[in-house]
Amino acid sequence: MAGVELLPKEYGYVVLVLVAYCFLNFWMLAQVGRARKKYKVFYPTMYASEAENKDAKLFNCVQRGHQNSLELMPMFFMLMILGGIRHPVIAASLGALYTVTRIFYFKGYSTGDPKNRLSIGKYGFLAIFGLIVCTISCGVHMLIE
Repeated sequence: MAGVELLPKEYGYVVLVLVAYCFLNFWMLAQVGRARKKYKVFYPTMYASEAENKDAKLFNCVQRGHQNSLELMPMFFMLMILGGIRHPVIAASLGALYTVTRIFYFKGYSTGDPKNRLSIGKYGFLAIFGLIVCTISCGVHMLIE
């Protein structure tokens, strides 16, 4: 593969963490599907209306936990891919931390009380900040070499 041999061999960890996050996304997707059946919120409805469904808040919290992860996924992937070029082990470690915190974020949100998403889920933002630092370092290093 052209160009891949230029990456450090440890970049494989970055790739594996990104794949793990994809599996997490599929798991969250399945949880939303289960919630749709349980709370009777059928496609194409994205969010349930409290006027029409007594369990709207419970469903919406499950949906929102997944939606938030989807909203942050492009940034997470970009930071992992770029920051991992220069710092593959650090980026993969931060990415693994972020992935684990997203599980807690989603499970906490899915309780129906949005505050529960932050008990452990809030630490994911520290991982994102670390990935931003790795990516900045990569960019600066490219400019000065």
